[in-house]
Amino acid sequence: MSRSLVLAQTPPVRAWRWGQTLLDMIPYSAVALVARLATFSVFFRSGLVKISHWDATLALFADEYHVPVLPPDVAATLAASLELGVSSLVLVGLFTRLGTLMLLGMVLVIQLFVYPTGWPEHLQWLAFMAILIARGPGHWSLDRLLGRIAGGRAQ
Repeated sequence: MSRSLVLAQTPPVRAWRWGQTLLDMIPYSAVALVARLATFSVFFRSGLVKISHWDATLALFADEYHVPVLPPDVAATLAASLELGVSSLVLVGLFTRLGTLMLLGMVLVIQLFVYPTGWPEHLQWLAFMAILIARGPGHWSLDRLLGRIAGGRAQ
């Protein structure tokens, strides 16, 4: 018997393979749901903070955030609207890829112009958002339901 065959039959290797088999049984839709919940959680909570302290939000956008091109009040309104509205769409899996790309665009603006040292946190956000962009929202989503109703290819 070859050495690799003997090694493949040892208890640690068998346990490792058993664990991999169990993990492979997790449906993508469950992973996507967690990614959608994570995306929603980050952005919705931020949007709630913005609207609950609107005067402070406007002051931050005027004095600290310096978003290019947009006036501070427009930038604040746009940010809060995206955070609350688009994150809610991502949560239910409606227009998921487009919505996630929009939120990722906002993260890019934050990274480049507001908090350039915030890249470790932004990289974490990218990790769960990239799953949704690359693979879609999964079967447990309104995108999938609408795709089935329309008879087309669902995400």
